[in-house]
Amino acid sequence: MEVFNSTLGSGFILVGILNDSGFPEMLCAIIIALYFLALTSNGLLLLVITMDARLHMPMYLLLWQLSLMDLLQPSVIIPKAVLDFLLKDNTISFGGCAFQMFLALTLGSAEDLLLSFMAYDRYVAICHPLNYTILMSQKVCYLMIATSWILASLSALGYSMYTMQYPFCKSRQIRHLFCEIPPLLKLACGDTSTYELMVYLMGVTLLFPALAAILTSYSLILLTVLHMPSNEGRKKALVTCSSHLTVVGMWYGGAIFMYILPSSFHSPKQDNISSVFYMIVTPALNPLIYSLRNNEVIEALKRVLGKKFSVHSTF
Repeated sequence: MEVFNSTLGSGFILVGILNDSGFPEMLCAIIIALYFLALTSNGLLLLVITMDARLHMPMYLLLWQLSLMDLLQPSVIIPKAVLDFLLKDNTISFGGCAFQMFLALTLGSAEDLLLSFMAYDRYVAICHPLNYTILMSQKVCYLMIATSWILASLSALGYSMYTMQYPFCKSRQIRHLFCEIPPLLKLACGDTSTYELMVYLMGVTLLFPALAAILTSYSLILLTVLHMPSNEGRKKALVTCSSHLTVVGMWYGGAIFMYILPSSFHSPKQDNISSVFYMIVTPALNPLIYSLRNNEVIEALKRVLGKKFSVHSTF
């Protein structure tokens, strides 16, 4: 089978959801709106947590990291996809494709681990409040953050390098919004069955243990909450946990569909929709879910905005 030299040639052509849609202009406008929502909401949450000293505690430090990841994730994909659509140029270089894949994998894997650490934080806060400062000290919190980024980066580097070492077939079209492992493997000339199994095992190894830890943590939290004597404390705990579980459901649903289900169970169009959901929609909605249902964040937002308006009014 003839192959093209993707390292010296013009790389790949991304044929994503914007090109396959029956209403590309409207879909492009929706994606742009979601992207700006992700930028503004996550940026605002980062600002509030940074400026308000009352939020400098493990729960909100982890939330700060989640907002950072949710700000960066769509930024890896959307600006290029929209510019390509507007300029009618969907090409991406071999190196650009590899770099985009590495960033997307890093941010996705890091968020996967971070969500499990956030669930553990809520478990300790609700089930072991007297030991919270010991079990969730600043040192432990920073260790969790470092672990998320380091393990995710190493995993992403290995899989990105291994994916891009394949010879790719003459067709340069990647039927996806961005460079991701499953769509790229469909262009490979060699036997990818063993590697596809490795990707599947990567998905199982990263997603299922973290998801099991999250479900275990919230199951224990629910049991503790049901025995709380205070209705107010019970309501606050349930609101916080329901927000977290909403985020978990949106994120893991799309990720499991993409990396756990065999490729024969989904089409390129379904892959695009799934990726848009967990790489664009979820980052846009996460800060709204946390901020709108968290009184401490809302009060901190009022204090920060109040300070800014008072400063401007003095000039």
